[in-house]
Amino acid sequence: MLEIGTKAPSFSLQDQDGVTHTLDQYRGKKVILYFYPKDSTPGCTKQACSYSERLPQIHEKGAVVLGISKDSVASHRKFADKYGLAFTLLADPERNVIEAYDVWKEKKNYGKVSMGVVRTTYLIDEEGVIIKANDKVKTAEDADTMLAAVSQA
Repeated sequence: MLEIGTKAPSFSLQDQDGVTHTLDQYRGKKVILYFYPKDSTPGCTKQACSYSERLPQIHEKGAVVLGISKDSVASHRKFADKYGLAFTLLADPERNVIEAYDVWKEKKNYGKVSMGVVRTTYLIDEEGVIIKANDKVKTAEDADTMLAAVSQA
């Protein structure tokens, strides 16, 4: 996980519509950047739907939400359509951004060790500096936690 106070690594990734987004284009806004393992899995769906529900309050605070996983643009499109997600999902199949943000780690699941995305959420300020980082994310609470952080920042 990257340290609070460090400059957030820049990126250029396609969203669920094939539109390219860069971190620089969000200068002047707070960015909730969350990394998740896989589209349409129970925990990831709960987290994404929670962000979608909180989006009006997040936007009121001058922030945007960007979700990143290694799933494809097409997978993101299906995920967004199926659950009516109203925010940007970014595809990072080569894991360049996932690795730059230090969320590709060894994981243990039922005793099996594998590499994967560790669910992590960053809050990036208007100047592109990480002001909050959480790698102990509870899917049902993440949106509320980050909304509170945006309100206090």
